[in-house]
Amino acid sequence: MKKLHFKFSIEVEEKTGTILAAYFQVREGRAAKVKEFAEGNAFANYSATGELLGIEILGPCEISVLDRIAPREPKVRNFVRKSLPPALAVN
Repeated sequence: MKKLHFKFSIEVEEKTGTILAAYFQVREGRAAKVKEFAEGNAFANYSATGELLGIEILGPCEISVLDRIAPREPKVRNFVRKSLPPALAVN
């Protein structure tokens, strides 16, 4: 499995400051597969070998979605949970 490489970025609407999207890179690599979660509010990018590369949050979603995206990766879940803007999190 590739080494973890955490990066976090957000996209903000310039005029209002509203958060439009958050992206959590967890490994470097090229996405070969994208899987949709939370009715289009969350997407996960995977490598050709099935490794999770990143998570994109486009709208409010339940924190439990992370358990489905990264069930065997507690470091990834902790990184995203601690960094997720409150405007995009639903408990």
